Amino acid sequence: MKTNAKPGDLVEVHLDRIIYEGVLLESPDSEKGIVLLKLGTGYNLGFNKKDILEIKKIQEVRIKEKKLELKKAPGKPNIAMIITGGTIASSYDSRTGGVHPLTTPEKLFRFYPELFEKVNIIKVEVPFMKFSEEMNPKDWQKIARVSEKLLNDSNVKGIIITHGTDFLHYTSSALSFFLGKLNKPVVLTYSQKSIDRASSDANLNLQCSALAAISDIAEVSIVGHASDEDNYCYAIPGTKARKLHTSRRDAFKTVNDEPYAKISEETIELISKYNLRNNRKIKPDIKFEEKIALVKFYPGQKPDILDYYSKQKYKGIVIEMSGLGHVSSKWIKKIKEICKKGMVVCGVSQCINGRVDGKVYSTGRKLIEAGVIYLEDMLAETAFVKLGWVIGHRKWNVKEKMLENIAGELNNRLEE
Repeated sequence: MKTNAKPGDLVEVHLDRIIYEGVLLESPDSEKGIVLLKLGTGYNLGFNKKDILEIKKIQEVRIKEKKLELKKAPGKPNIAMIITGGTIASSYDSRTGGVHPLTTPEKLFRFYPELFEKVNIIKVEVPFMKFSEEMNPKDWQKIARVSEKLLNDSNVKGIIITHGTDFLHYTSSALSFFLGKLNKPVVLTYSQKSIDRASSDANLNLQCSALAAISDIAEVSIVGHASDEDNYCYAIPGTKARKLHTSRRDAFKTVNDEPYAKISEETIELISKYNLRNNRKIKPDIKFEEKIALVKFYPGQKPDILDYYSKQKYKGIVIEMSGLGHVSSKWIKKIKEICKKGMVVCGVSQCINGRVDGKVYSTGRKLIEAGVIYLEDMLAETAFVKLGWVIGHRKWNVKEKMLENIAGELNNRLEE
């Protein structure tokens, strides 16, 4: 079978009794006998070359890139952007059918002309381009240092940070602790679908983020779809956010708290309390101990997993326990042992809503006696980040600081 079609071209694949139309994709080296096609529905199909009668090219797809100028309009508020990667900073790759990172801010902004109707983007920083699963605490520190410069710039009214979704809530928690009491908004946003897809959620998320960035909400927040429709977004506290769906637009929800605001393309409706915009100077506190772990307890799990972390000289562990905060009674002796050696052990719930309470049952009381610090309604991911930040300060009392509400991570008004 011969064809002059190349990956990225719109083609017809002719089989014996049926014809499929779509974009020809590049086949992996391990599957050279397979022809891949992306249909108009977005789904990919694979065909055995032996079953294909003809691949007919309908349209050659070649993209011409134009130079984009970031123009400033008088009277519009100025904001800055930090681009770190993720789906929101990626576009469809017609050769592979997947997405790949955009290499320049201009390529990103070309898809979002509506953003410039609301604000001037006067500064753009790209500290790195990574999918969020590749990020680490050093990247959080790098974002905090870049944010410091922009927050202390009197010409910048607020910051938007674009980020991958999967581990976004780790970064929002880290920035909440690193940056402390803010002087202006720091808004993290995302998209579940790449920006060049007609169904992308990026456009509304960015427009709502722009309004959040010029608002008086001087907090670290995550702004994204509040429903699966393209109608409005929520501004969610950075330490109370969780990704609760793999693919829906409204993947992020506020847990054990309320959003700061409901935001449409034109308006902001305030929902809960927040720190107001002010003129203080920001000096990040980015100390962080990386020898910490997040362990999920499951039925039948042996406590010798704790020996591994002890031998590796880890300084602290957050254990996701049962609803109110229990593990097998077989763990108690081992937890007491590692606590005596100086390791910090914190307990959170595997449940999404509610708080841990070690005083309800005898197992919980024994775990408290062994040295476990119960972290109320704190989310596991937030607890992990906070523990690394707190232990990074050698002179701090770890238990006192972990139970101190520093960045909205604890909600004492939580209704049971």
